[in-house]
Amino acid sequence: MTASSTLENNSDTAEPQHNHDHAEEHHDHAHGPVLNPECTRELVIDVPADEVSSTWAKVAGNYRKYAKIPGFRPGKVPESVIRRRFGADIRKEVIDTLLPERFNAGVAELGVHPVGQPQVTELTMDEGSPLHVKAVFECIPAFSIDGYKDVTVPRPSVEVTEEEFQHEIEQLRDSRATIEPVEEERALVDGDWAQINYKGEIHKDETAEEGAATPEPVSGEDTLVEIGGKDTLEAFSTALRGARPGQELKVEVLYPADYAEARLAGKTIAYDVTVKAIKKRILPELNDEFAKEAGNYESYADLEKSMREYMGNRKQRNVESETRDRLFAAMSEKFSFPVPESLIQDQIDARLERGLRALAAQGMSPEQMRKLDFSRLRAAQRDSAVAEVKTNILLDRIAGEENITVSEEEMNRELQIAAIQSREPLDALKVRLTQDGGLVRIREQIRREKTASILYERLPA
Repeated sequence: MTASSTLENNSDTAEPQHNHDHAEEHHDHAHGPVLNPECTRELVIDVPADEVSSTWAKVAGNYRKYAKIPGFRPGKVPESVIRRRFGADIRKEVIDTLLPERFNAGVAELGVHPVGQPQVTELTMDEGSPLHVKAVFECIPAFSIDGYKDVTVPRPSVEVTEEEFQHEIEQLRDSRATIEPVEEERALVDGDWAQINYKGEIHKDETAEEGAATPEPVSGEDTLVEIGGKDTLEAFSTALRGARPGQELKVEVLYPADYAEARLAGKTIAYDVTVKAIKKRILPELNDEFAKEAGNYESYADLEKSMREYMGNRKQRNVESETRDRLFAAMSEKFSFPVPESLIQDQIDARLERGLRALAAQGMSPEQMRKLDFSRLRAAQRDSAVAEVKTNILLDRIAGEENITVSEEEMNRELQIAAIQSREPLDALKVRLTQDGGLVRIREQIRREKTASILYERLPA
């Protein structure tokens, strides 16, 4: 956001009173302390009374010329009526006319670039008197990045190992396994699946209040239980191991206190179990037929090639992302600098907005969202937001040192992708992003991404 627009926005809310602490009113209800004192600068602007008066007269004259008030012809409205009807609007327009250019000049003299919203802490002005404004704002303080090229972290290999490939193909194979009946007459062994009917009574809780309802029985039919399986309670595996179809068993199970099904957690249940059949999990053969069923590949060789390419791209992205995070964590540790609170809060806002969009996509209603504890959510996001802001500040500084720029071709490519994703005509998207500052943000993000990629490629393999 430019200095001009931020001061105009502040003067809008500061305008009704001569002394108005906009900073406290605008931010404290949402974010608590707004400014980091280590990043805060103050600017005092004084405009002579004669300039205020001439600007006031000019603005009031325009109102008189164009105002439409019943009972008066355009341009003939008495000045006293104009002042009474539009006094607050005139005062605001005078402030908006006089402040931005002077604020920008004052900031340039300080040699800093504001971030976030400048906050008007003092504002006094009346027609015929001087305009006095005191504004505070945050900026990114100067700090050295000497030696940033010497900061390195290990860059792991992105090559897909045979072990990783075999694990992935086994997972795919496992997902397409079938459960088939065992025809031979034998007892259940580890790895088998028992098809059972069961009914269990929950033991009465001695501490339950008198008259409390008796828990409903736990029952099921044709349920499959893997003998010795990681998701099978040991009591079931022990009881079923060695059993045969048609056999009836009694099994007492003590469920752990953290069991996923709340009504069973911590409970002891006595089950009557009937073994109906033995089944075996059959894994498909890794052949051309399997490849065709898995994804319409012509052969298993095609499936393997496609999987290796996919895994390679995925590993490349993951390794690069994780390595970049470690690199910038190391840089943040080496180059200590204070971070503007306004940027942290903006980053928290962005993270929460992404999270809420994800919850909405999963079906959460606006009513449910309003019940969320946003104070707790904001606090939980803070550490990550601080790290992201530090990374962005470092990337911007390094991009300046490296003279990294963004070409119009790169911008247009990104905008075309955004237009497709938003289903918005490209020209309309450009107009909207120009108005809301989105083009600047996109350019910054492309520049940071280019900078991060260059730094990653420089890391020793």
